[in-house]
Amino acid sequence: MSIVIVGGNDRMATRYSEICKAYNFKAKVFTQMVGDFESKIGKPDLIAVLTTTCSHKMLGSVKRSSEKRSIPVKHINSSSASALKKMLEEYGKDNNNVGTRS
Repeated sequence: MSIVIVGGNDRMATRYSEICKAYNFKAKVFTQMVGDFESKIGKPDLIAVLTTTCSHKMLGSVKRSSEKRSIPVKHINSSSASALKKMLEEYGKDNNNVGTRS
């Protein structure tokens, strides 16, 4: 399974990836807007948006990409590691334990 995390704190990017790896997700983390952002998102199984630290421009790109490619988007109102873990656990429960912690 693959996940794209949009937003968050720069210094937490590695931690977000480690958390996703523990839940059997391959992660791409974008804490800031990069050139050609929509194409770099790719076709993940899930997009997680950390809304408190995400720009409106990034949100617009996520919305366009997700609608174009039918990718589910989960919004998290915090940039904390525990909020990401909780979302991954809930996503696993809702999808037949996909992404359960190893």
